[in-house]
Amino acid sequence: MKTQPQNWARDCRKNTLNLAIWTGAWVISMAIVTFGPLFLWQENPTNTLIGILVNLGIGIGVIYANKKHLNSLDELQRKIQLEAMSITLGVAVIFGLSYSLLDTTNLIGYDAEISHLVILIGLTYLAGIIIGNLRYR
Repeated sequence: MKTQPQNWARDCRKNTLNLAIWTGAWVISMAIVTFGPLFLWQENPTNTLIGILVNLGIGIGVIYANKKHLNSLDELQRKIQLEAMSITLGVAVIFGLSYSLLDTTNLIGYDAEISHLVILIGLTYLAGIIIGNLRYR
């Protein structure tokens, strides 16, 4: 019979792997929807719509897997994750809207792209996780 910490560690690994699989599937589906109209189905709008809906469905799976992963963490790891996510949300909203204003007021010479915001979100979340782990070491 397994002890409680062994079960917790097994469940945590299982949920982490599940989240990685869902995230990988979402990234692959995003690439297919991005490049499919050019290379796979020659701009067919029905196939593009189906691809987007599949991507959306997989994205909902990622959200559910992430929630399940968070619930399987211990209190300290959950605190680190939630602090990183809250900082990331604030940075995304504040800097995203300011960046959009720079574009709409023509203060920057290029279009504000969502990819720039996604990179900012990813880097902020990564920094939040690293700082949180260092702080609570």
